[in-house]
Formats: sequence, structure tokens, C-alpha cells
Amino acid sequence: MYPLAETWECSTHPDGPSYVSGGSFDGETLADVIRAHPDYLGSRHAGESELPILIKFIDAKKDLSVQVHPTDAYAREHENGQRGKTEMWYVLDAGKDASLIYGLRYSASQQQMRQMIREGSVTKILQKVPVKKDDLFFIEAGTIHAIGAGTLVAEIQENSNLTYRLYDYDRVGKDGKKRQLHVDKALQVANLQSSAEPRQPLRVLKYRQGVASELLCRCRYFEVYRMIVNTERRQKVHYRADAVSFRVLLCVNGCGMIRFENTEIIFYEGDCIFVPADSVMLRIHGQAQFLDVRG
Repeated sequence: MYPLAETWECSTHPDGPSYVSGGSFDGETLADVIRAHPDYLGSRHAGESELPILIKFIDAKKDLSVQVHPTDAYAREHENGQRGKTEMWYVLDAGKDASLIYGLRYSASQQQMRQMIREGSVTKILQKVPVKKDDLFFIEAGTIHAIGAGTLVAEIQENSNLTYRLYDYDRVGKDGKKRQLHVDKALQVANLQSSAEPRQPLRVLKYRQGVASELLCRCRYFEVYRMIVNTERRQKVHYRADAVSFRVLLCVNGCGMIRFENTEIIFYEGDCIFVPADSVMLRIHGQAQFLDVRG
């Protein structure tokens, strides 16, 4: 679908800022726009000056490294006040035998984990889960995880770039050296208890004329819905963000047009649209599927 390894589609993080395309803010970073207009974040985020979430596409051509992310509390104390990282994956495409790693098959101590990492046998304890298109996974901070080869995901996460690499299959880079691991920090934050294999939650599509939607994930950091728009038998679908929080529309399939006031925006698969809090009414035309993210 997307010729990429990883792209940051909606971000105010300095490690990968998003830029506005078109309109009166064309060429500006989203971070600069929000700093100038903090009200765009909504009343829930009053006093903040950056986007609290970050949205990515990740295309795993090979098995990605085994990682773990810190909690907010650990990151504040040990990473200069940064946010931790809880995230959600929505699988956009997956190969026939695609899988991911989610937690541990059985519990282990830090000492046991260190020994298995040194020996290269840690894969025996990692829980491997098969994946298919449209699956979703909630990755709470502290969960050991990795995306497997042949998997394309949309990732919604806290606005953080803190990743502790626990294991990288002893691979060697172009410089002939193994990539750096962060075993000490990873084991300090990792949940080393066995975890049940994640099951796909019951999802219920709710229909109204021209659009259907379903809740994918709700946590303290974000809500994510899948929204399917089809205006073949209806001229438009109305959409807006309330005064409480911004929204982000990530188009994962199809194309169409968004109209508001005297402006028209044509969108395609892969496009990301930031909708400020208390927005004007948007009119969506087309046949498309979105991830509708609410902060």
C-alpha cells in the first residue's frame, strides 16, 4: 500500500515535525500553528502548547526490534520530564503468515531475561501472535512488543519518542556493528509477568445515512474510531470537532473531498487532516475509510 518504512503523519514532536500543506498555514509546522493557536487543542488540553498524540504509518518489511516503552511516571523522573508511551496499532495490511510479539509466554525475572538476551534465546519466551488486516492491538506502556515482517500498521500513541530496545536478533548494521540495546532501562520498565494472548474486541458498526463508525480504542490518552464514508447515495456527510478536543482524520482507504466555508480539500489514501477544536462544519464527499482520532 504505502512505500515507506515509518512516517510520522501528525506530529509536533521535534524529532519528526509535521508540515501543513495548503491553506493559510501552508509550509508551517503543525507545532508552530498550535503554539500560535493553542485553542485549537480544545478545553481538555487548556494550558498545553503541543499535540498530546502522535500518529504514524509503520511498514515492517522485516521483523522489527523487540522494544518496550516507559510509563509517564518513569519518563518524567528518568527522561527529563518527557511523556511515556502508550500506543495502539491498527493493522492496515498483513502477509499470509504475519505476526507480532505481545508480552511474554511465561513470567521471568530480570536476571533470567538478561541471561536469555546474552544467549540469544529470548525469543523462546516472547509471545508470538498471528495478525490479519483490520486487527487492532493496545500496547500499554511496559508491554514488550514488536511488529513482525509483512505487517503495515497505523500507530496512534502518546507524543513521545522514547523506545528502549530489548533485543534485535543480533543483527549487524552497515557499519558492521550490532545496534545499541537499552537492556537496563527496558528491564526497569518492562512487565515481566506472563500475559494472555490478546483477543480482538467485539466491534459494533453504527450506521447513519452516508457513514458508519465503530469504536476501536479508548484510553486516557486518545479515542480512535474507524469511520467509513460513502456518499454515493447522499451528497455529503457532516463532521466537526467540538470545543472539548481536536480531532485527526487519517485516510486509510479511498479518496474524496472535504468542503468548509469557501474551501475545498481533496484527500487521498494516506492523507492526514488535523481538525481544530470547535471547528466549523465540514462536509465530506467520497468513498473512504478513516481512522478518526480524538485527543
